[in-house]
Amino acid sequence: MKRINKPNLVVFAFSLLLGIFIAIQFKQNIPIFAPVTLNSIQATKNEINAVNKEIEELKIMIDSKNNQINMLESIASGDENIIDILHSELNKNKLAAGFEDVQGPGIAIKMQDNMSEEAFGQEYDLDLIHDADVLRIINDLRSAGAEAISINNQRVLSISEIKCGGPIIRINGRSVGTPFYIKAIGEPKLLNAAINAPNTYGYALKTIDQIYIETTIEDNIIIPKYNGRFNFKYAKPSKEGD
Repeated sequence: MKRINKPNLVVFAFSLLLGIFIAIQFKQNIPIFAPVTLNSIQATKNEINAVNKEIEELKIMIDSKNNQINMLESIASGDENIIDILHSELNKNKLAAGFEDVQGPGIAIKMQDNMSEEAFGQEYDLDLIHDADVLRIINDLRSAGAEAISINNQRVLSISEIKCGGPIIRINGRSVGTPFYIKAIGEPKLLNAAINAPNTYGYALKTIDQIYIETTIEDNIIIPKYNGRFNFKYAKPSKEGD
């Protein structure tokens, strides 16, 4: 029987261990790449758009604060009348809060119940406009950048209630019936797409429930101010340092 040389055996064992060690290290250093899909690309785009939007909002905030600093410096130097400045700020706040009439480009929408003969006798929810339908349309318009909205000449604010009351809908405590006339001021093409583009709620109402919805792009829409009253019962101004 041929005997194995002991030094050769040691070298063989050492070489084997070295090869295993190198293989393990090589395997650990291999970078792992996640598969790139359309969903991951879209998600990344959405994140980038969200960050860019936040940057733009911060720029607007910085400009606003700089304007306030300039205004205070002008008051301190005696170049500005504080009464005129306060009056201007009041008008801006009233405009932003919805307590001023506004006008501008946008769209006018007419919504009416499905009055076709085929609609009668079907389920109650399929042929009538409900408060949830109007709310969804309003939310879609806001998402599209609407700066002011009204329903049958009732200004819609964040505090406006929209709820069913039998065959009518109550808005700002007032009863209105169909047809509903919704006006929105903003970028007309975006507002129009928010109602008529496929996969939108307005498109589904028209094509599935056969609800009558007509949109018209207008160069100058007038939306009245909010005429209701409201009192804050629970919300109070937050004191600095609280």
